[in-house]
Amino acid sequence: MSRPRPVAADLSELFDVVDAHDRVTGQAPRGEVHAKKVLHRATHVLVHDAGGKLFLQRRSLGKDTFPGCWDSSCSGHLDAGEDYPDAARRELGEEIGWHDVSLPLRPLVKLSACPETGHEFIQVYLLGPIAGPFDLNPAEIIEGRWHSPAEIDALIAEHPGQVAGALRLLWSRHRAEMIEASLSVAKRPA
Repeated sequence: MSRPRPVAADLSELFDVVDAHDRVTGQAPRGEVHAKKVLHRATHVLVHDAGGKLFLQRRSLGKDTFPGCWDSSCSGHLDAGEDYPDAARRELGEEIGWHDVSLPLRPLVKLSACPETGHEFIQVYLLGPIAGPFDLNPAEIIEGRWHSPAEIDALIAEHPGQVAGALRLLWSRHRAEMIEASLSVAKRPA
């Protein structure tokens, strides 16, 4: 049975618009939010395996921001009225076909809205250790691949334009925390 495939970059999709303190002030369509650089919300999930590798996705060419760029395992905007954890779980299902809720989402950091994040407040979660399999949504993702921290370092250093701004910012500010958190959970006794 196939799952529904959302269409990428629906410019009429409604987002909550927020103030500088991430408080909802109204709603606006995606196209307007991005064109006018209005503050809004998103979530990213970094999926890691038992060896500390992170699963990164390469965004669909149909995306309205950072098309074809490498990004977090899954990422997406919060729908109007949605909270961060629910959006993260929804995005896991929509983008990589992961519906298992037995592992908790572990909050890592919340990034403030800025140009590098696309004017999004981003709540970042870690999930794992898991090895897949994933059912990648071709409307959202061109490809997905496991990357070691050294491979991510090289990707960002050698090809920064091929990495979404939020992932570059997240990696530059929180690399050590992400690596430590993914490895500490992976090595925890069962």
